[in-house]
Amino acid sequence: MIATRGLACQYPGGTRLTFPDLSLGQGETLLLRGRSGSGKSSWLALAAALMAPAAGEIIVAGQCLGAFGPAPADAWRARHIGFLPQKLHLSTALTVAGNLELVYYAAGLPLDRAAITAALQALGVAELAARWPAQLSGGQAQRVALARAVLLQPKVILADEPTASLDDEAARDALALLQASAQRCGATLVIATHDARVRAVYPEAQVLDLDRAREA
Repeated sequence: MIATRGLACQYPGGTRLTFPDLSLGQGETLLLRGRSGSGKSSWLALAAALMAPAAGEIIVAGQCLGAFGPAPADAWRARHIGFLPQKLHLSTALTVAGNLELVYYAAGLPLDRAAITAALQALGVAELAARWPAQLSGGQAQRVALARAVLLQPKVILADEPTASLDDEAARDALALLQASAQRCGATLVIATHDARVRAVYPEAQVLDLDRAREA
């Protein structure tokens, strides 16, 4: 679940964004809509405890994030948040399997190779475990990044513009995989997007319109 009240963030140099209040139940889907620069990435950073609120409160998976210091925030994020960034950030120095192994190190958990295999199988890329990221197609890399995001069965999945630069067929496939992965985890799903196609795939999703976020 995610709840916010009076939420705002502040950037060095004076830019301040305030966000509409929100209440989202566990397992539900939220679409963050808005043009570039409307605050979608900032909202995701707040929800992932990558940024501290300047005002108000945000509660994610039962945790009030404003009370975190940097080290506890990192540990909490690794165990509870699955993040699918627009730039997938797969390490080119590691194989596909090695990229997923990093999840366990970040969370301070023992390595579980069987779980890695199962996550890759669920997304149809188990045969790619020994490949390097440079050997993957764009669609394969996105599946690997999604497998990494859901490996620890997160309570919340955050996806930043997952259909950016995809054609219609690839966008439908990416969104279907994201939805299926969230359902398997029972996770709350948040998708930041300005792509109208996403709304058609998630007609029941709650929408937070950040074009209405106020700059103060």
